[in-house]
Amino acid sequence: MIDVATTWQQACSALAGGDYDVAFSVLEGAMGEARRPERARLALYLASVHALYGDAATTEVGSALREARTLNPALREDPLYLALSAELDARTHGPDAAPPPPAAREAADPLARYHAIAALALAEQPQAALDIHLPVAELPEHLRWRLRSWQADSEEQLGHLQEAAHLYAEAAHHAGGLNRAIMLQEGAALLLQLGQPQEAGAALDQARPLYTGHDPEEGLNLATWHYLQAQALLNLGKPEEALSSIREADRLERAHGDPSYGVALVWGQVMTHLGQHEEALRHFERALTLATDADRPYALHELGVALLDLDRPVEARERLEAVLQEPDYPYAPEVLADLAECDYRLGRLQEAQTAAEQALAQGAVVPASLVLGSVALDYYHLDEALDHYERVVREAAPHSRDWITGHQMAADVMAQQGFRDPAAAYAHAQQALEYTPESDDWYGTLQDYLTKAQALMGEKSGRMLN
Repeated sequence: MIDVATTWQQACSALAGGDYDVAFSVLEGAMGEARRPERARLALYLASVHALYGDAATTEVGSALREARTLNPALREDPLYLALSAELDARTHGPDAAPPPPAAREAADPLARYHAIAALALAEQPQAALDIHLPVAELPEHLRWRLRSWQADSEEQLGHLQEAAHLYAEAAHHAGGLNRAIMLQEGAALLLQLGQPQEAGAALDQARPLYTGHDPEEGLNLATWHYLQAQALLNLGKPEEALSSIREADRLERAHGDPSYGVALVWGQVMTHLGQHEEALRHFERALTLATDADRPYALHELGVALLDLDRPVEARERLEAVLQEPDYPYAPEVLADLAECDYRLGRLQEAQTAAEQALAQGAVVPASLVLGSVALDYYHLDEALDHYERVVREAAPHSRDWITGHQMAADVMAQQGFRDPAAAYAHAQQALEYTPESDDWYGTLQDYLTKAQALMGEKSGRMLN
């Protein structure tokens, strides 16, 4: 006689060790020997295991649920049946799916509550998923990391990126092998969005040794690892190393699947940082051809900026205006600032100023201030220009291209003002010079400013001593 609880424990032990074939064998073998009511319950457990394969196994989940209710029609009201049915519905219909009923969400069976959480996360009802009480210790070992992953996904849907990153770290703690690597990479992706490349790099360093080369599913996940590593390196000011990583990501994608929008986009960003703007443009154009409707405004924005870098403002403006047609694009203020730059390049100073002021009011402080500084300089409003460039220095990421430009231009304006404050002029020139290559035209200019400011500081010091 088959004991269902014992059989399920045996299957869970196999799943904890990553042996799915043994788990299926245990459940299917028991079903072959069990009586009708036990077979119905085992069919539900079989559906639960099939559900671990996600969208690839919706047919198998549906078949197992159909067998369960055929064997025992009363199971239609069982919390586990209701939760699994809701998860299947959510995988098929997304946000249009009916949510799991209270009987599933509040079930005594933790397995039912787990599948209810999955259903709600898939149906884009993240808060409802997070509201379900399910301590991780109540679940079988193979579901513990998955629970944290669903909860992380729900926090991410709510825009709580830091909380989601913490949950992915917890998921990684409960997972092993490739699953652990994937959870670490999910967390790293969020840390990059949060502007924490150092922390993202640390998570990626933990993930890399988990790739053994023996699992056929490693290829595309390793491509993702290199894609994320390229972003981390780029944000840490290492574009040459980032280029090596993004090339490897592209190679692995082509070997194991298809080229992706994300890899093309990051490759373009790397080439921009390396000053190879024509090459960057080529990759951004490829990203646009690979983009989904949701990704398209991001690719168009990057393309517009690349065209600006190549001093092609008319073409840039066309791409950027298309981005503004997307009402949900989160970087609309930055697009406005880039459009202001287009107008400035085209000699339309009043339009440039108006657009830049709108962008500044909407939060695109650094790019808008750069345009406003340029416009003020053209009108020879030096004090106003200096205010804008000093705002750039305060708000831009230290040592970034914009930060360097802010220091360069602040020093230049102070020179035009006759070095009224030589110490401040010296400080701006010194900061800019440290990050300006000798091949740059600015290098000699900044050295001259340093020399003049230093001489004036010496004169003032001398007068004070007399």
